[in-house]
Amino acid sequence: MYTQLGINDKVIELSKKVEKETEEVFKGIDDVCEFNSAKVLHAFQKYNLSDMHFGTTTGYGYGDIGRDTAEKIFAEVLGAEDCLVRNQFISGSHALTVALFALLRPNDTLLSICGKPYDTLDKVIGIEENNSSLKSFGVKYEQIDMIDDDFDYEKIRNRVGLGNVKLIEIQRSRGYSTRKSITLDKMEKVIKLIKENNKDVIIMVDNCYGEFVEKYEPTSIGADVIVGSLIKNLGGGIATNGAYIAGRRDLVELAAERLTVPGQGKEVGPSQGVNKSILQGLFMAPSVVKSSLKTAVFASKMLEELGFKVVPRFDEKRSDIVQTVEFGNADGVIKYCQGIQKGSPVDSNSVPEPWDMPGYTDKVIMAAGAFTQGSSIELSCDAPIRPPYIAFMQGGLTYEYGKLGVMRAVSNLD
Repeated sequence: MYTQLGINDKVIELSKKVEKETEEVFKGIDDVCEFNSAKVLHAFQKYNLSDMHFGTTTGYGYGDIGRDTAEKIFAEVLGAEDCLVRNQFISGSHALTVALFALLRPNDTLLSICGKPYDTLDKVIGIEENNSSLKSFGVKYEQIDMIDDDFDYEKIRNRVGLGNVKLIEIQRSRGYSTRKSITLDKMEKVIKLIKENNKDVIIMVDNCYGEFVEKYEPTSIGADVIVGSLIKNLGGGIATNGAYIAGRRDLVELAAERLTVPGQGKEVGPSQGVNKSILQGLFMAPSVVKSSLKTAVFASKMLEELGFKVVPRFDEKRSDIVQTVEFGNADGVIKYCQGIQKGSPVDSNSVPEPWDMPGYTDKVIMAAGAFTQGSSIELSCDAPIRPPYIAFMQGGLTYEYGKLGVMRAVSNLD
């Protein structure tokens, strides 16, 4: 069977060695999964989830009890006062845009304290000129870069102490940067520092790729609002689109009124039959995230054994599901991504090539043979074609499928 999948003997033997050496790491991942599963089950039971909540609404979506119950459940799981969970969000970037435009006003200052945010926000913020950006509406932008994979606490303290910062953005995952993802320990430390110097500033966390990787979410350690996508961790590979904004009730309501209509907010927005898939996705999410993490650990150890620079290393603490591999040349990145595509269940016969993708400044190659287009909780790998030529891999609905996909990608490097 391995041969039929295009996996060579050398990779098969290496995989056996890798799995023996990752056993203890896998046990830790299992422990976090069980904790988060208990948290999800408690939330479903607390709000008496029933078959009637799987119904559908159309039109305005008034009185959608399934949608409203789902949002209560998500809020409970995420440790938030309230949550906006909607299929009207087309992506995580869309949800982030809605939150930023909801919470910022002309002459306000947005401060990113972990360097430049993800590429798809360049035109949203106005880092790259756009007539619909925050900058075009008079919102100012500043950033403070990280130092040695940690916050520049002194610069942050000094800048926050000067005032005139309305919202601080923290991106939990690394995006296409070379820094490491931010653990909740570091995030808690910086949030405490910010609040000591300015209790009124809004702290917003881009939580994409990070949900259920640890036992708690940023809302449990002082973040005012968090944002994420349902075709990443919390959708469990079942939700086919959508995103969430969770946190303080007043901030979530502002976001709802930005997404829908001032004065109507969360009361409108038809679920159109997606309540069941959103809730079932959340139910499966702890297990699916566990599989994604094990896939990442397996890939990290295997590629390190082959001499590649990997971040994080297989036994390092993780805060998201993303695994990076530095190839040092475009050919290695392209071959690995094409191998991931060959190891996918959908479009395995397609050959991804770098292209000019909307929202990105460099050519990007994306491998994603997924049941849901763009889903990155399903095994996928993408990379901007620029030095030092790093591939960003994430996802895996089951560990077994993820492992096979990685083995096929490694075989493709020969």
